[in-house]
Amino acid sequence: MNLVKTEGIVLGETNYSESSKILKVLTKDYGMISILSKGCRNIKSKLRGVSSIFSYGDFHLSYKEKGLSTLLGVDIRNSFLKLQCDIERITYASYLLDLTEQVLKHTESEEIYPLLIATLVKMNEEYNLEALTKILELKYLDFLGIRPVLDCCSVCGNQTQIVTLNAHAGGYLCKDCYHNEKIYSDRTIKLVRMFYYVDISKIKKLDIKEESLKELNEFINEYYDQYSGLYLRSRNFLESINKIG
Repeated sequence: MNLVKTEGIVLGETNYSESSKILKVLTKDYGMISILSKGCRNIKSKLRGVSSIFSYGDFHLSYKEKGLSTLLGVDIRNSFLKLQCDIERITYASYLLDLTEQVLKHTESEEIYPLLIATLVKMNEEYNLEALTKILELKYLDFLGIRPVLDCCSVCGNQTQIVTLNAHAGGYLCKDCYHNEKIYSDRTIKLVRMFYYVDISKIKKLDIKEESLKELNEFINEYYDQYSGLYLRSRNFLESINKIG
């Protein structure tokens, strides 16, 4: 038996037997692992309150490198109360958990974990949900191997006279390579690059105009559709919620 403590967050849960669950947990030290939470569905179980999505803390485990580890307990670091008590916030956050799980199928990078946690912390602190989602989506493109070109023209490499963004072209377009593609505002062109490079954990202010967010959403969604091959029902649900709002 290998007893370990590791920081982690539950991305998914599946009922197992009459009273247990199998948790998908992204950990800081071991990446994505599956953990059996025995008896956690019983009302009196000490594991009941920590065996669900968004449970974030220090996980005490009987760890197995291959197969199911067993949960012994969790010391919660952040309960994300504001995030989980608001339907809009939980919808955005659930989408990011879903997206993260898909991205992890393409990479074992240790950088994924702190990016996700930093984003959820900011969401819980009531920063702009859509802007945070766009930032993380942009950063994840690197790990999917489809990084957009945002330092120069994606066609010719010209670093000046950038006039627009285009998903099919792969990023920025300069005036010489532009051929009637949609023109995005200068603000959005600069913002997409800033979002790509920003340190999420150090964000102190995130007031973005609605028009810029709309343009960013259009470009990033089109970019994912063009290159990622991912289909997420949670994204469709998120978009439906936004339309209602």
